[in-house]
Amino acid sequence: MAEIKYDPNKKYVWTPETEFTLKGGEFGAVLNTMRAILSSPEAQRVLMANQTNDIVESVLSKAVENGLVQEAPENENS
Repeated sequence: MAEIKYDPNKKYVWTPETEFTLKGGEFGAVLNTMRAILSSPEAQRVLMANQTNDIVESVLSKAVENGLVQEAPENENS
C-alpha cells in the first residue's frame, strides 16, 4: 500500500470535530501573528466596520419587527 503524503497543491477537508495539535512554539507563532494583524490600523477599521454593520442590522431588524419597514416585493426582472 502506498504511503499517503501531504500535497500543498491539493485541497483537503475535515470535520468540525477533527482535532489538530499545536506545540507551544507553533501556538505562540499563530497567536502573535493574529495579534499583530488585529492590532494593525487596517484591521481596526475592518473590525469597526463589522461592529457598525451589526448595529445597522439590529436597527433594521427592530424596524421590521415594529412594522416601520416592509419586505420589498420580488422584482420580476431579476
